[in-house]
Amino acid sequence: MNTEIVKKLLKDWRVALLILLVIGSLVGIYLAPPNPEKGLEGNLQFGLDLEGGSWLQLEFQSVVVGYSTDGSVDDLVANLRTALDTEVIPIDENHLEIRKNVQRADLEPIFAESGASIVTYQQGVSAYTADEVKRILNEKVNALGMQDARINLLTPTGSGFPQYVRIELAGVDMATAQEIVGKQGVFEIRIQTAGNETQHVLYGDQITSVSVPQKDPYTQEWGVGFTLSETGAQAFREAALRYGAVDNPAAHNLIMLLDNKTVYSAPLSSDLATQLRTAPVRSLSATTGTGDAGLESAMALEIHLRAGALPVKVDIVGSGSVPAALGEQFKMTVAIAGLLALLTVGVVVYYRYREPAIVLSMVAINLSEIIILLGIARFAIQLDLATIAGLIAVMGTGIDQLVIITDEVLHEGRVPSPNLYMKRYGRALGIIALAAATVVIAMLPLALMDLSTLRGFAIITILGVLVGILVTRPAYGKIIMTILSR
Repeated sequence: MNTEIVKKLLKDWRVALLILLVIGSLVGIYLAPPNPEKGLEGNLQFGLDLEGGSWLQLEFQSVVVGYSTDGSVDDLVANLRTALDTEVIPIDENHLEIRKNVQRADLEPIFAESGASIVTYQQGVSAYTADEVKRILNEKVNALGMQDARINLLTPTGSGFPQYVRIELAGVDMATAQEIVGKQGVFEIRIQTAGNETQHVLYGDQITSVSVPQKDPYTQEWGVGFTLSETGAQAFREAALRYGAVDNPAAHNLIMLLDNKTVYSAPLSSDLATQLRTAPVRSLSATTGTGDAGLESAMALEIHLRAGALPVKVDIVGSGSVPAALGEQFKMTVAIAGLLALLTVGVVVYYRYREPAIVLSMVAINLSEIIILLGIARFAIQLDLATIAGLIAVMGTGIDQLVIITDEVLHEGRVPSPNLYMKRYGRALGIIALAAATVVIAMLPLALMDLSTLRGFAIITILGVLVGILVTRPAYGKIIMTILSR
């Protein structure tokens, strides 16, 4: 291609759009932000298969009971709460969620005493509780910067209630994974009264929002700001007044505990004590020190403040890990497989058309499509073996579609006229669009299902189809017309 032809192509909006998206994707991968120590990986996020890491499967320690009764449901719930010393949540008019792993034989006498009987008994939790657990776990792992950690609810066949939750954490060792998500957290704030004595102030459910760790520009101390509900702020003020914290802040530490383990302890500031004399204070801040140690403490405290307590106890019933070295080996294997696939495509296309310009155009379009998909994935999804398989599938189907366009518009090796070209090109696009619609319809259920092994594959495949139809196929149509019209 001479310079004039190249300039003409660059002025076409379809080719210009393709180039713009490729450049934008490369910027997102390598320059937003710059990450030179990662090399060719740039800012791409890799999943458990390629990065190494750990997975945990947690079982909800709860049962869902279907019941019938002629008496008062409120009395039944109250009796169950008293007898079992746990939370009992009505799900609907016929089901109760009992947040304790209790056997059916132990429940039947309690139901009988309340004039009720058990109709169905299943281990698990309601959909609302399962979603709440998933949200809290998401907050815990996201606070550590783990983009797109896999958290999936699992429901046994024949059951209508989730019984397990599976968490996959890339780049995290097993001990850390268990520490983050394997425990039920009960967050509590207490105030020091006299000596080592403390009194309860409030629980984590009174914390309505938490900010990210910030460093004070004057003191250089790291801290975490958080906001209390009106009820929590009133309880905090009453405790500070009752136990003398507003008069002598240095002698009355504010103590935060997670599972009865102190995670933070510091006296009230003099400014806060002064404010509490006159009114409740909802916005508070906990300082954790200076330097890297202060930052790490602030990040850990943020997790505790954000997550609070899981609504139901969970036990670890399964776990596993992928060593980082094995993940690196998988990356190398995948890179070699992708390169071989691209080279093989080039050889086959050259064997068919015997035209270097067509081969280079197809390979360039195919490669640009992969770069655009990686640019999208950098912000949207982790790359694991399933998503890489999706990229290779997109590469194969992409070449198929480019061959369809080339064969349709090729007329004795040349394009006889623009009108004939547009007619043949439109017919090729119609075939491709119909095939693409079929792929999207087939992949959509998998993309919407919460199945960790298939969802990434489906999402990448759908994105590949859309990028192909909207961007790369129109650009290739213009390029192939220019090549065949020489």
